[in-house]
Order: sequence, then C-alpha cells, then structure tokens
Amino acid sequence: MLKIIRNSLIAFVCICLSNVANATVVVRDYLSLYDSPKYKTGFSHFEFVNPNAPKQGKINLPAYGSFDNFNPFIFKGIAFSNGADITLESLGYTPFDDPTTAYPLLAEKFEMPDDKSFVGFILNPKAKFANGEKVSADDVIFSFNALITKGAPLYKIYYADVDKVVKVNERHVRFYFKKNSTNRELPLILTQFKIFSAQEFKDKDFAVPTLEPPLGSGPYIIDKFEVNKFVELKRNPNYWAKNLPSRKGFFNFDTIRFEFYQDTTVTLQALFAGEIDAREEYIAKIWVSGYDNKLVDEGKIKKEAISHNNPAALQFFGFNTRLEKFADSRVREAIGLAFNFEWANEKLFYNQYERIYSLFSNTDLAATDIPKGAELQILKKFKDQLPDDIFSQSYQNPDNSTPEKQRANLKKAVKLLNEAGYDFVNGKMTNLKTKEPLTIEVLSNSANGASFTRVMLPFIENLRKIGIDMTFRNLEVNIFKNRLDNFEFEVAILSYRLSNMPGNEQKEMWGSASADIKGSFNVLGIKNPVVDTLIQGLINANNEQVYKAYVKALDRVIMRQHYFIPQWYSGTERIAYKSSLKHPQTKLKPGVDIYTWWLEE
Repeated sequence: MLKIIRNSLIAFVCICLSNVANATVVVRDYLSLYDSPKYKTGFSHFEFVNPNAPKQGKINLPAYGSFDNFNPFIFKGIAFSNGADITLESLGYTPFDDPTTAYPLLAEKFEMPDDKSFVGFILNPKAKFANGEKVSADDVIFSFNALITKGAPLYKIYYADVDKVVKVNERHVRFYFKKNSTNRELPLILTQFKIFSAQEFKDKDFAVPTLEPPLGSGPYIIDKFEVNKFVELKRNPNYWAKNLPSRKGFFNFDTIRFEFYQDTTVTLQALFAGEIDAREEYIAKIWVSGYDNKLVDEGKIKKEAISHNNPAALQFFGFNTRLEKFADSRVREAIGLAFNFEWANEKLFYNQYERIYSLFSNTDLAATDIPKGAELQILKKFKDQLPDDIFSQSYQNPDNSTPEKQRANLKKAVKLLNEAGYDFVNGKMTNLKTKEPLTIEVLSNSANGASFTRVMLPFIENLRKIGIDMTFRNLEVNIFKNRLDNFEFEVAILSYRLSNMPGNEQKEMWGSASADIKGSFNVLGIKNPVVDTLIQGLINANNEQVYKAYVKALDRVIMRQHYFIPQWYSGTERIAYKSSLKHPQTKLKPGVDIYTWWLEE
C-alpha cells in the first residue's frame, strides 16, 4: 500500500498509486538534500533581499562579445545568455544562503518516496507563460527531452541517471531514476533546468539557433534588440510569480537593457558617459587609479567592494592535456613554477588579490591541510594511483617572492622537465624522444586579454630562461569560444564560477565522460579514473561529513596533478554604479546580484 506522511509542511497531497506501490511518499513545499531547509514553511522572503524595494525605472548594463541566438542551451550559435535567467523559469529556486535546498517556483510542491526512486513536481496552478497559457506537465517533459536530445552535449551527461519522465496529470510530473543510480543530488538538480513552451516548438527545431525571443514564464520579456549591439527586456506586467516568497525583492527594474562591448575597459568610459549604469571592475589597476573622475568625486557614481562568501571564481591558465606535450604532470608543474604571482600582485594588482589555492578557494571545502579522517581513508583506496606526497602535504603554490626563490623554482622546473624526458638542445628545452622544442601558445579573449598582456611578459621571460618559447594571443570573444569548444588550443586563460554545493557539475568539468565532447566544460580534457571515482563519491554521499571528505579529496587530487596554473581571486566583488541605484544591506555577503538591486528616482 502507498502511505502518505502528513506534517505541517504539507498544504495538500496528490496521491498516485502508479509505480509506487509499497513506497512511502512525502510531499513538501521544499526539496532538501539533507532535509534541513533554512527557510521554514510560511516564510515571506529570503533574508538577502529587500521585499519592499520599489519596482520602477530602467537600468543599462554591459554585455561582452556578440550574439546570434536566444537559446543558450544548444551547442550551435553564440547565445545571449543573460536573458535565460530572467525570461525563463525553473521548477524550483535555490538561494545562495541555502545551497542544499530548492524552494517553490514553477513547482508548488515536491514529491519524494522513501526509496528515492523518483522525484515528483506538482506545478503551481497560477504558473503561466507570457502569452497567458498555463505551464503544464507537457512543457516540463518537452523541455527535459529537448535538453538531453537536442541541447548541448553536456546535458545528456548531466541527467544520465534519469530513466524516464512520466506525466501523472496536467500539473504533476515524475522523474524516475535508473535502478543503479545513487545520485542523491539529482532531485535537486532537476529543479534547475529552464522550462520552455512545448507548443512554441511544435513546428520548430530546438537545436537550431534562433533570434526569435523564447516564450517564457519569467519576469521579463525580450522587447527589442539589434544583433551584436543591444538587447532590451521589459517587465511582464502579468508575471504570475511576483508575490512568491522565492521572488519577492527580485527583478525591480521595469526595463533592463544590455549594451554589447568587445572590451571590458571600454565600459569604464561608457559608465562616465552615461551609456551604462553599472559595471563590475575586473582590473585592479583601474579600480585603484582609473576612477579619478568628477562624477565619482561628486558622489554621482559610487565605487564599492562588496564582500562575498561564495567560492572564489576559479581563474587559471588551463592546459589542453589531450596534447602529448602536456600529458605529463611534471611538464605542467614545471611551467607553473615560472609564473610569478607575487610580482604581478605587487607591481600590477596593488596587492589586491590572493592566489587561488584550491578548486574551492574562499570556502571550508578547500583541502588546506594534510588528509585525515574520512578523507584519508578515501584516498588510501587509491594509494597505488596517487603520488606519495599527496598523503603528507597539502597543495602549495610556488613562492616567487624573492630573486633567490625565483632561481630555485626555475632550477626545480628544469629538473622536472629532465625527469619528463626533456633537456637543453641548442639552448631550447627539447623533447629528447621527438626532438621537438617545447613551445607554448596561450590564448585569451578580447574582453580581458589587454589586461593580461602585462601579466604575460614576465611569465614569457622566465620560461625563456629555461629554453621554452611562449607566445600570447588575444582573440575575439567568439573566435576564442569556438577554439575552446573544438579543443583547438594549447593553453587558455579560463574562469569558472563554481557552485556553493559542488555536485553533478563536477562530472562536466573534470570527468572522463565529458573530455571528448565538444563544447563541454571539461576543456582541459581530464581523464583520470581516480577523479571520476571521487566525483561519483561526492554525488552519492549520504551525509554531510562524507560529502565534504570526498570534495576535499577531489580538490587535493586535481590540484596535485597541475592540470592548470592557478591565478588569483578577491574576497570582494568590485562594482561602480550610479548613485540612484541601491542594493540590500545584509550581513550574509551575497556579493553582487544586480537582480536584487533597485532604482530610487
């Protein structure tokens, strides 16, 4: 028999006997990985927003590169990705201050049996698209199937443990999992994909890039645009979710306009000229010395470094390990020894940065000491596949703070290269087997490449001292993306935004299954069975202690393999904006979330 647990969290229960005989099913107004939601039933809004923010006015924001497509979930085309978050809705919403819980959005209730064999979503009867049509189970099923069959290749990997999707009724859909699935995070992940209108795609191919704005159920509608110049979105006056607790305090502008630029530095003058209203600053030198302007002096433009406790953006020089010359970790480590962060931080960055030291810098998930406890027991299983020193020391970036230390690091680099089969031939560091000198091409994109030129010059000079020729190329944003998507690069300057709760996405970033899929996030081509096992372990973890042990083990193994050369991060997000813009004052340190800001006219 089917049993239903009733408690104070349940407003109503939808009972369906199909395929769940002898299972206990709980229906709640939250979906939590560890059944410990921060926000209780009846909460009015999240703590990091202003629920009384006025909804008015227009904001102009910068975007970079170009676009020829409004669907960011397919492989082809250059997508306008900014619009997806505000024109399309998902089944649930996970706030930054509770990363293990999803709260109602399109789904009013979440359904879960005790055997975790499926997750069910009961849709809000008020949920509707911008044209007034109700969001239905058919739309959810269409959107999921479109992603895994016609979307970017990574989605097929991401949702691989879903066995089938079943329509229970017009407002109720279930995702059944494969029998051998132990992916505890999958129910939470399924709350996050965006829902399209099945009717809209009745006679259209989801996989084909389009400049026809999608029919969404979100707070904004794409109103007008000019390719590669701007996209303007206006508030949907009939937005169905404006009073939901998960939406109160968000989306406070009547109009949001994105102006497109090819270079981040150009947008500073655009801010002073009144073409845009806010811009994040990514260049320390400009932050310190570039705002000497009357508008700033008079307080009409504000500069603010907003603290955050999010994982630091993982910014790095990434090796294409598919190439033979970068297949040996000793070669990668040797190249990294020549990068002088200390010099760059002092001479170029005004000591505003710290060095990336982990996949999860700025969080308690970083493996900063020697392995112990549960993590040590996990790593011992792979003792024969891991370097001995991984058990006795934590990852440490090289210290190039003095000339003596720089020389010592270059000597160490030469020793590592010798061990990997390289030596000097006519002054060039040469592979003794292939007789090919070791050369390196580093790629960046035009949005930030100009600022990296100064960083690269001493790096190039240090490598020259040990017989390695490095070149630096700055490509247009679209060309750069195409090169990465097709793995046509040697070393690339990359930056990843990581989740507060690392999980299934780690497969896409570091997992073997995604290494050969063009357009995947595993740009580095990592194929490491230990990494694969550790990722699966953190996904399967049945409690927080085990989960953290697997996350730290993964961090330790990837950092020790030197798949990339860490760059730098800041514990604040720097933004300059017109004084008429306001944002919530909170101790939660959310960083910059422009969709919680508002305009005071």
